Amino acid sequence: MSQLSRYRFAGGTAVVTGAASGMGEHMAYGLARRGSDLVLIDRDAERLAAVAAKISGVRVETLVADLSDIAGLDDLAARVLATNPRVTLLVNNAGVALGGTFEQVSADEFDWVMDINFRAPVALTRLLLPTLLASPGSHVVNVSSLFGLIGPPGQTAYSASKFALRGFSESLRHELADRGVGVTSVHPGGIRTRIAETARVASGASEAEAAEGKENFDKLLTYPADKAAERILAGVEKRKGRVLIAWTAVAPDILARLFPTSYMAVISRLSPSTARNAKPSQRNTTSSGS
Repeated sequence: MSQLSRYRFAGGTAVVTGAASGMGEHMAYGLARRGSDLVLIDRDAERLAAVAAKISGVRVETLVADLSDIAGLDDLAARVLATNPRVTLLVNNAGVALGGTFEQVSADEFDWVMDINFRAPVALTRLLLPTLLASPGSHVVNVSSLFGLIGPPGQTAYSASKFALRGFSESLRHELADRGVGVTSVHPGGIRTRIAETARVASGASEAEAAEGKENFDKLLTYPADKAAERILAGVEKRKGRVLIAWTAVAPDILARLFPTSYMAVISRLSPSTARNAKPSQRNTTSSGS
């Protein structure tokens, strides 16, 4: 397996999903500072335009799209390539989160999470891979989650999507290493984004449960999104296969390696509040990265 040289941002074109807020927004700023032209994608047109307006010195294109529309991704990719035939970085950052036990989550809700968090990144990677391969030295970033490292109760759909994205990323990295394209899987923990403020009540949960889950989850969101974005871009430059952000991702990952079937019990004993807050019991939120 060949060793890839450092990723060169300047002169390349980066496609970033979920770019209207949170880590996606700050990655857009960081990429612009490094000299990358940008294609920014989000479903929030107003916020996306505001982000683009803050960027200067590079070419910025914005595309409004709902990634839950898997059938529409062919058209989205065609729109990207129509004006950007040479894409060198794909950042699959957009994501949604759905809390609640497996019994509380409907089949449609489960599929909605899988569509946005897993099927959309896979589809966009497939559609843009030819142009990435045409530019040796390109890179793919898939933003998984802390819950792509551990699977706490109340996160069946979300963890399933993020574990799937992690597995896809790791296998793809091994496939593409000798073809000049790097792949990074990102696992943030407790990043201060819009997740908590955009929380909705899951269909199978009471409003009281949802309110408690949202409050508990919000307590975990302490790591600044701008610092998280810089950690990701630093990992891309160094071609890191995996980037863990914040102690709330690092510590559980260590415990999961040491205690692969009983880590939640260990986490509960070591930090009861963390274990409680790690399962925002019935949250149903949309985010620009998770």
